[in-house]
Amino acid sequence: MKKKHSIMRSIAAAPHVFWSILFIILPLIIVVYYAFTDSEGSFSFENILSLADYAPIFALSLELSVIATFICLIIGYPMAYIIAKAKPERQKLYIMLLMLPMWTNLLIRTYSIMAILDDGGFLNSLLNTSLHIVGTKGAVIFGMVYDFLPYMVLPIYTCVSKIDKNMWEAASDLGCKPVQVMTRVILPLSTSGIISGVTMVLVPSISTFYISQKLGGGTFELIGDTIERQFVTGALNTGAAISLVMMILILISLSVMNRFTDSDEGGIIV
Repeated sequence: MKKKHSIMRSIAAAPHVFWSILFIILPLIIVVYYAFTDSEGSFSFENILSLADYAPIFALSLELSVIATFICLIIGYPMAYIIAKAKPERQKLYIMLLMLPMWTNLLIRTYSIMAILDDGGFLNSLLNTSLHIVGTKGAVIFGMVYDFLPYMVLPIYTCVSKIDKNMWEAASDLGCKPVQVMTRVILPLSTSGIISGVTMVLVPSISTFYISQKLGGGTFELIGDTIERQFVTGALNTGAAISLVMMILILISLSVMNRFTDSDEGGIIV
């Protein structure tokens, strides 16, 4: 009987295993192969050593992604707190409104932001000004915040909503003011949600390329743009080396998140 169940579980898991091998493990192997070989297929560290030339691009990508993540945290935590404190029926409405833009394709959302921020766009027409926003770092950061804000709100909301309300009331009964309840009770208990949200915003922000291309106006280049350019121009080995570094950074970020979050709080990704 146990053997039969074991066979059934293996059959049920087979599509998932096949999918993981075909679309996760195999691409990773290909990236590692190209990263450590030259154009003729010979083993080489040249691609890895050449990454020092892209240090300014890595630094700029990290700078913009950290700023965008910080802004998402400043905006997202109060939003998550308000949603968690709302009545259950209102929570569903707020979550739906939060996720509604995510139902639209990223390309369409980015073009919509361009239409709003462009020199002759909606914002300048509304304010009757001639602000030049598209083509600046601020526009790229705005695009990152707009596109990735739900990734910050949802894990924090999940974490805050699971905090026992009796703890809030007990802290108030013991003399804590609302600010103290927030700093001494809610914030410490929602740390795992914050870490999850920061990771889920930082990772796609640092590797994005379409947002920076359209809202950056080609005035500067982020690491995602560099990777795309390398593959488009046929420099597969250099592009694979940069991609390998990005994958390592992402795996480190995910391992940190998994280390400081609990599986029952919705923070685990891998």
